[in-house]
Amino acid sequence: MTDHTGRAGLEREELYAVAHEFDELRTEISVPGAPSGLPNLTTASKQLATLAGLTKDLSEAVRYSAEYDSPELDLGLVIDAYTSASVPAGRAMENYTQAYAQLGSLRRFAEAPATADLRDARLAAFCVFQERMIYVRDDLKEAANTLRGSADRIDGTPPRILAALSRSARPTNSIYRIPPEPNAPAPTPTRLADTPAPRHAR
Repeated sequence: MTDHTGRAGLEREELYAVAHEFDELRTEISVPGAPSGLPNLTTASKQLATLAGLTKDLSEAVRYSAEYDSPELDLGLVIDAYTSASVPAGRAMENYTQAYAQLGSLRRFAEAPATADLRDARLAAFCVFQERMIYVRDDLKEAANTLRGSADRIDGTPPRILAALSRSARPTNSIYRIPPEPNAPAPTPTRLADTPAPRHAR
C-alpha cells in the first residue's frame, strides 16, 4: 500500500501555486485610461497566450486527478477546485479575446485617413477594450480566490488519525479515505430492485 501521508499538503501547495500564477497575470494586465495606454499587439498576444496556458493547466490538473485511481485517496475536493476555477478563467479568455479583436481593428485602420466616422470607431474600440480589461482583471481575481479558498479548506489529517476519530469528528474536507478495518468483509455489489439475482450453476 502506498503511503500518501503528506499528499494533502502537496495538493494544497499546487492549488496555491496556480492561484499565484493567476495573480501574477492580473498584475501584468492594466486598464488603460486613454488610447495612448493601449498595449501593443505583441504584449497583448503574450498575455493572451499566458491566459490560455493557465486555462489549459486547470484542465490538465483535472485530467490527472481524475485518472489517478487510489483506494486511499479521494481527490474530489481537488477536482472541484480546478473545475470551479475554470469558470472565471473561461470568462477571462472570452473577455480578453473580445478586447484583442479591438486591437486588431485599430491596427487595420491605423494608417487610414482621419474622418469623423473613423475617430468614432477608434473611440468605440478603445471603450470596448477598456471595459473588457476590467472584466478580465475581475475574472482572474475570482479564479485565484477560488483556488486559494479551496486550498485553505483541504484538511491534512493523516489517514491513521482519521481512522481513530469517531464518525462525527472526522473532517468532511479530507482527501484521504478511511483505511478499511482489518479482516473486514468485502463489500457486496448493490443489486437494483428490478434486477434478477444471478443464477448459480448446478
